[in-house]
Amino acid sequence: MNNFVFYSPTEFVFGKATEMQVGALALKHGARKVMIVYGGGSIVRSGLLDRVKQSLQEAGIEYCLMGGVQPNPVDTKVYEGIDFCRREQADMLLPVGGGSVIDTAKAIAAGVLYDGDFWDFYIGKAKVTKALKVAVVLTIPAAGSEGSGNTVITKLDGLQKLSLRVPEVLRPVFSIMNPELTYTLPPFQTACGVADMMAHIMERYFTNTQEVEIGDRLCEGTLMAIIDEAPKVMKNPEDYGARANLMWSGMIAHNGTCGVGCEEDWASHFLEHEISAIYGVTHGAGLSVIFPAWMTWMVEHNVDKIAQYAVRVWGVSESGDKKAVALEGIHRLKSFFVSLGLPVTFKALGIENPDIDRLADSLHRNKGEFVGNYVKLTKQDSKEIYRLACTNE
Repeated sequence: MNNFVFYSPTEFVFGKATEMQVGALALKHGARKVMIVYGGGSIVRSGLLDRVKQSLQEAGIEYCLMGGVQPNPVDTKVYEGIDFCRREQADMLLPVGGGSVIDTAKAIAAGVLYDGDFWDFYIGKAKVTKALKVAVVLTIPAAGSEGSGNTVITKLDGLQKLSLRVPEVLRPVFSIMNPELTYTLPPFQTACGVADMMAHIMERYFTNTQEVEIGDRLCEGTLMAIIDEAPKVMKNPEDYGARANLMWSGMIAHNGTCGVGCEEDWASHFLEHEISAIYGVTHGAGLSVIFPAWMTWMVEHNVDKIAQYAVRVWGVSESGDKKAVALEGIHRLKSFFVSLGLPVTFKALGIENPDIDRLADSLHRNKGEFVGNYVKLTKQDSKEIYRLACTNE
């Protein structure tokens, strides 16, 4: 296990009707005026937005509103939000929604206090040293952004999709998590969330760092919980217990707990970011295609942890043939994804003929000569993984 610093100051308020505490919590954390950030009309139709506004009013906190955040959030909305936030002089961002809304709010929170272009942070030209406070009302368990200091934004000019990780500044001060708010999620959106949270865990699990048994067991246990709970939710969307377990799993998957002390990978996420940036697909669906392909490629290049995953997570019987064990685990992962209605090939994702050269060129232009850590991928390696994602073998 490597040395590490783990800082996670977020206050989590979990359970039924907890959104009615948002005003008291914002007041507790020093807010004077809150900027509510949201996506489409679902939080309006459900009455959630009205409940949030009511709670803020009762606490005597002013608010302003910015809607219209789209999936795979883009820089133009961040620029709009920075200008709006400055005009309104809000001192706390309150995203109400899922990862796209939260990531947008974090980018705005960092950009408001910066004199330059917020995109400087994403390309490594500047470092985030201060930001407005961010708090969350979560409606979509998937991205884990409610517990992380991470944010992903796409720059429309050039379709450059980049991530930023600043846990010491951008972790939310509080996150409200009411599983009841997830009852009305469409099945496909729920399934994509499951793929995303599983991928967040696996990016940390597949490491070359030795003696990280506690991390391995946290990863394996959380993955197994997700695998058990997801079918229950798909069968009965109002199964509170299953929704609650999935919602908390999404947070555990990405707040850093599962990856402390190890060198993380993240190649699969970076491979997928190019797909969703160029083709506009849902991030979780892209991951359900890419992660099994990445694992299949790894069977020939670094099989040990893939085989361990197959045995410990999917119950594959151990044998002397680690490659066969690993491939059976991958088969079970893909079967699980398909059972949830997720794609496992480019074609099933709706991309008949992916431009593999363009995807790989963009990936390595954005991320450098090598991508990932479990095996450092060259551009040729990345192309081979994209090609594997074209088949269901």
